Amino acid sequence: MAIEVNEPALSYARDLIRRGKVVRDQRDWSEVAPTTQQENEVIERDGWSEYARWHLGVDPSENPETKKAYSFPFGDFSEVHRSGVIAGESRAGQYHHTEVEAAFKSLLELIDEG
Repeated sequence: MAIEVNEPALSYARDLIRRGKVVRDQRDWSEVAPTTQQENEVIERDGWSEYARWHLGVDPSENPETKKAYSFPFGDFSEVHRSGVIAGESRAGQYHHTEVEAAFKSLLELIDEG
């Protein structure tokens, strides 16, 4: 499993942050992360490309129309969550996905600048 930075998702997250679409919450990401039902609704309503752009990790060896292809979510399908970015950075570091970790760090810096 070779997780890479999902570049379109990174660009999308940066754009959302610059437009102020950020929740600077103090809540734990596990409390506010989308549920499986919410994920399925997004896929059904908006398709796989919408689901993909909310995940900073992608495994190109997986079928792009499966959840298994995407990892490291950072928002709730409408806004970036600072807690999601922090959780993603931590988890990416834990699993030695250094490029994904660095991408999350850059998003956190962008959030904290604003």
